[in-house]
Amino acid sequence: MSEAGTQGGYVATTGRTFPNLRVSDHPLVRHKVTLLSDERTDTKLFRELVRELTLLLLYEATADLPVAPVRYRTPLEETEGERIDARIGLVPIIRAGLGMVEAAVDALPRAEVWHLGMYRDEATHTPVSYYNRLPKTCPDDLVIVLDPMLATGGSAADAADVLKEWGAPKIKFVGLKAAPEGVSRMADAHPDVQVYVAALDRELDANRFIRPGLGDAGDRLFGTGME
Repeated sequence: MSEAGTQGGYVATTGRTFPNLRVSDHPLVRHKVTLLSDERTDTKLFRELVRELTLLLLYEATADLPVAPVRYRTPLEETEGERIDARIGLVPIIRAGLGMVEAAVDALPRAEVWHLGMYRDEATHTPVSYYNRLPKTCPDDLVIVLDPMLATGGSAADAADVLKEWGAPKIKFVGLKAAPEGVSRMADAHPDVQVYVAALDRELDANRFIRPGLGDAGDRLFGTGME
């Protein structure tokens, strides 16, 4: 990670320090997020890049997972290794978060996948919750929220509210692009939730789209909303 991942947090162009923000400085991430954002990238390649970036970011977001020793045999002898010692839940925010699930499950094949559905009201630009498939109590030690864009931060903050009320002991957010406004909202509402993204962009425009951004992630993932 960049200095965003070190002590002291990430300093945005606004001058504010975000101790909860981790922006990847890996060359592969920087390369792929540039391709992802390019308007010439078609739906097929966009999906592939979302998958690849999700996998790379999850490696960074799970670097502090606890492990436990385990005995096993190689073809030659018995030895000791390690296994993940935590139960992990994945919560994609429908719909764009669905594009990140397959890669997340590949990285964490024993993870459980729960779903929250939210959409942005086009008039008020606020998140509206319409779907919740969480079980009665949280069975996980870590819950990772998946959503490509952290724009206003409304959906992410609301999701964290729901997950904390559900009993999630630890929450992380993994996305692709963020605006300072969204990171600021998460820092104020949920300073304990670490945010992992591929890029922190300049600002939100009047329509609450991230600039320079990449457009509507859901539309580009699913080939909808295009002329």
